[in-house]
Amino acid sequence: MTEMRTVRLTLRPWQDADLAPWAAMNADPEVREHLGGPLTRERSDAAVAAFQAEFTERGYGWWAVEVTATGEFIGFAGLDDVEDGTPFTGVEIGWRLARPAWGHGYATEAARAVLAFGFETLGLAEILAVTTATNVRSQAVMDRIGMTREPAYDFDDLDFPEGPLRPNVVYRLRKP
Repeated sequence: MTEMRTVRLTLRPWQDADLAPWAAMNADPEVREHLGGPLTRERSDAAVAAFQAEFTERGYGWWAVEVTATGEFIGFAGLDDVEDGTPFTGVEIGWRLARPAWGHGYATEAARAVLAFGFETLGLAEILAVTTATNVRSQAVMDRIGMTREPAYDFDDLDFPEGPLRPNVVYRLRKP
């Protein structure tokens, strides 16, 4: 698993020490507001195990993100195959940070590193991003990293009941 560094961040393989702060993030209703609600510790730990296996299998996935100067784990960023059942295919970029890390530009910084990896290392022709229509914070990051909204790709996520989590918007960036 490749480690990447930005000016302030290290995107790296997951460590056992990440499990507790990752679980705390996933137990935070605000962090999980657009994702279907908090996760139990068991589901949170299982997600990390799946991230590690997928990265080993594909050569890309979700990196743990830490602030380089302090070594503090603040979340994750990376690439994943678009979920089955979505009305299109491709590779999508994503990120999730603990609330204390919000508002510092970390998501944008990590996303730019992930885009570079996707285009330069993996040779992807395009990268997608998907979020709920109400998740304006993530949409702002998508705008900042140069992605363009693709309304023709927008869809309802039928895994969720009628409500704010169902309508999803899609952004795209083609290889420069």
